[in-house]
Amino acid sequence: MKNIRAIRDDNDLKWALKEIEPYFDTEPEAGSADDDRFIVLATLIAAYEAEHYPIVALDPVTMIATYMVQQSLKNSDLAQLVGSRSRASEILGRKRALTLGMINAIADEWKLPLADLAKPYSLVRPAMAA
Repeated sequence: MKNIRAIRDDNDLKWALKEIEPYFDTEPEAGSADDDRFIVLATLIAAYEAEHYPIVALDPVTMIATYMVQQSLKNSDLAQLVGSRSRASEILGRKRALTLGMINAIADEWKLPLADLAKPYSLVRPAMAA
């Protein structure tokens, strides 16, 4: 296998990304030496990025809100899945927790990961009356 090296820093990462880029334009033949090189480069890049640039998982409410922005959805779109506009507002405002039914409806309709939607998250606690 030609010219493979460890990725120890961001300069090595830049080199690896430059090396792997042509494989996206012309996919190597399965089982070929170029295919092996592509797999090794992709594995090295993934390992380095996972250690040095980890992706922080979003909590369920942030994931829903982010998806809604990306898809140009409105609160009314969420309301259709959770039962009402007020319920959708309470969920996005972290005043109401998602139920299992809501989680399933959102996951089914919007194709968001069920496991991520079911993760625990914090709610806003109402202020105590003085």
